[in-house]
This record gives sequence, structure tokens and C-alpha cells, in this order.
Amino acid sequence: MTTFLLLLLVAVALGITGMTISGLSFLLVIAVIVLIADLVLLGARWGRGRRVTR
Repeated sequence: MTTFLLLLLVAVALGITGMTISGLSFLLVIAVIVLIADLVLLGARWGRGRRVTR
């Protein structure tokens, strides 16, 4: 969960920096990529956590 929150914080920081400073719009693209990777990581952890006990 710490990795998820850290990557989310990095994505938000890069997104804000990319939107506010003209000429650094590539940071906004990187932020979106990091956010997507973060959501994939979260989905993989959630999918692995479900185990059926009998």
C-alpha cells in the first residue's frame, strides 16, 4: 500500500508541475503513465489477495 500511495503522490506532483509550467507538458504525460501503472499494480495486488478457503 505504501508503494501505491508513493506512486500516486509522484503522479499528482508531476501532473501539477506539467500543467502549471509551460514547456514541461511532457511531465503531464509521464504523470498519466505513472498513474496507469499505479492502478495496474493495485489491481494486481487486489487480484492476488482473494483466496477461497474450503
